[in-house]
Formats: sequence, C-alpha cells, structure tokens
Amino acid sequence: MSDKKPSGELPEGSPITRRIEDGVETFEAVIQGETIQWDKGLTYGRHLQTDQLLSSQIPVSDKPDEMLFIIMHQTMELWIKLMLHEVREAIAALRADELGRAGKTLDRTATIMRHMIHSWEVLATLSPHDFLTFRGFLRKASGFQSHQYRELEFLLGLKRPDLILVHHDNGEATEQLTQVLQEPSLYDEVLAALARGGLDIPARKLKRDWSEPYEPSDAVEDAWLAIYTNPDQHWELYTLGEKVTALEYYFQEWRFKHMKTVSRVIGHKHGTGGSSGVNYLVKALDLNFFPELWSMRTRMNAPKEGGDYSQCPVS
Repeated sequence: MSDKKPSGELPEGSPITRRIEDGVETFEAVIQGETIQWDKGLTYGRHLQTDQLLSSQIPVSDKPDEMLFIIMHQTMELWIKLMLHEVREAIAALRADELGRAGKTLDRTATIMRHMIHSWEVLATLSPHDFLTFRGFLRKASGFQSHQYRELEFLLGLKRPDLILVHHDNGEATEQLTQVLQEPSLYDEVLAALARGGLDIPARKLKRDWSEPYEPSDAVEDAWLAIYTNPDQHWELYTLGEKVTALEYYFQEWRFKHMKTVSRVIGHKHGTGGSSGVNYLVKALDLNFFPELWSMRTRMNAPKEGGDYSQCPVS
C-alpha cells in the first residue's frame, strides 16, 4: 500500500470509495449488489484503444448504409489480423515439432474462418439499391487492395508474386508482402514435418525458391495417401492433415459466400477496383493451398467387407 495522496475530491456522501493500491488510484462501489472496482491505471478503453477504434469509421458519403459497409470490412480486417497471428504461431509450433500445439492453433484459425463466413450474411442485408447509393463515392477503392488478405494467402501457401504490384505505392505493405513471399508457407512447414516424421518428401519440396508458386507432387500425394491409409500408424500427422484440410475447407466456404454476396448485391458488374467482380471470385474457388491433401482423397479405396451378398433374400 502506498502513502501517495489521491487526487481530487469525491462529493460528500458519494457511494464510491477510494484508495491507493500498488501506487495507482483505485475506486470501488457497490452497484446492483456487485462490488465493482476500477482504477486510473489500465482501463478497458486504454487496453482496447476503443477511442481510436470507434473513431475510425469515416464515411465518404452521407448515405446511411455506408456505415454497415465500413464496419463489415473493418471487422474482416481485424479477424484476418488475428488469423495471421495464429498461423504464425502454428508455423512456430510445427518447426518445433509440437504438432499438438500446432493443431490447437489451427483449430482456432478454422473457428475464426467459420465466424467470418457468417459475417457475409450481415453484408447481404445491403440491397442493390442500398449499395448503389454510395458505391460511386468509393471510386477505385476495392478489397483487392487488402494487403492483409494477400499476406494470409501467401502465408498459407498460395504464392502469386504479381499481386504485390497493387501495393507498389505502399512501401511498408510491399516490404511485408515481399518478405512473406520469400519465406516458407504453412504448407511448406507441414511438408517439412512430414519429412521429419519419416515420410518420403522429395528434397526439391523441402528446399526451393519459396517465392515461386507451389507445384503439386505425386510423391507428396503418395505420402499423404500413406498417412490416411494407416492413420493409427501416423496419428499425429493424420490429425494435422485433417486440421489443415478443415482450414482450407472453411476458407473456400468464405470465398463462396463472398462471391454469392457480391452477386446478390451487384450482380455481374465489374468490381470497383476494375476486376471482373463475380467472375473473378468464381475463379478463386479453384485455387488450393494444400493440393495433395485434396487429390489424395480420390485415390483412397474402401476395403471389401461383408459376407456373401449373393445369398441375401430378394425383396
């Protein structure tokens, strides 16, 4: 307890009591039967920077529906920021061969993705008329310019270097994207974990130019097939494969909901950034982060089970 004097004076008869705790002016009051405490140190608002956060919605029009559009995309950017953080945590765990910790982080990332899928339903309440009231004010501003989204694609394994061109006038974003482009992706680290786990992963997949797009490999597909054919023998790698697959499954569902929401709101108009709009988003549905995990499934066969079905009675 400090002998520092509290600043200011409380009104006489105030229900608030005041003291100095750990050198910080601290307050307490009984409110609706609950003893509530707060102080002049770290507050909710300071911790979350709510003043800055809530003052960051600045419409460029006087149309009421623009606020929905802004907040929807700002929350998407916050969730993408968290996903970038979580994927990096998963990569660090994989490098340390802590597959359980990596799996937990991947589960969280997939849950974030599921939440983002449902958020499109909020934007879908924007009718074509609602959007057109302020679309002209957006000029060429477009989600195509989201450097965080592009970074997430790179980090997961979809390396498309030419897309950095969009950010040429943003030195910090260009530098960050270039750095991530030149580093191993999540999938590269997963394959390295498979190799350390005794699977036959080609050397050219373990040491390569990370900035180049990943090319599927028959040998990598064979490795995943071996894992999925004998999951008990490769349990940790099998569960890792399922968690990674789930992440892409939900990512693709997010892309699909994005495409359908855009179709609902603007039809087949071109995007504000000049892309073909819905047609561009449809093409994105064919892009994979972890290709062999999907192609391997076609090669899996069910063992022949059961008795002599020729003796079954005919109904």
